[in-house]
Amino acid sequence: MVLLQLDPFLNELTSMFEHSTTKRSVWVTLKRSSLKSKVQRNKIKTAGEAIDYRCLIRATDGKKTISASVGPKDHQRFQASYATILKAHMTALKKRGRKDKKKAAEGVKKPDDPKKIKTSV
Repeated sequence: MVLLQLDPFLNELTSMFEHSTTKRSVWVTLKRSSLKSKVQRNKIKTAGEAIDYRCLIRATDGKKTISASVGPKDHQRFQASYATILKAHMTALKKRGRKDKKKAAEGVKKPDDPKKIKTSV
């Protein structure tokens, strides 16, 4: 898996969303990563240096997988672009059914007199 730069990654992600509008899904995972092996991280820790953590983003539609790494400097720009892409391509979601407050209140009526409630034993 090759790490793409941010702009090509966002372009590929957009094309994945466009191709998967009817049949497939797109899975996107975000993970904190230093892009170094565990041995290298332990050497850096023992030397007293700070580890530069990045955000590793992977996207797949089941057939194709793409990934990118975002540093702290580019994170805000990436999040804004990513949010725009998500808003544009989440049109297949169903609207949430909301209940009317009046209908809900009428459906659950309280008994007038608690002594009139019949219980079965």
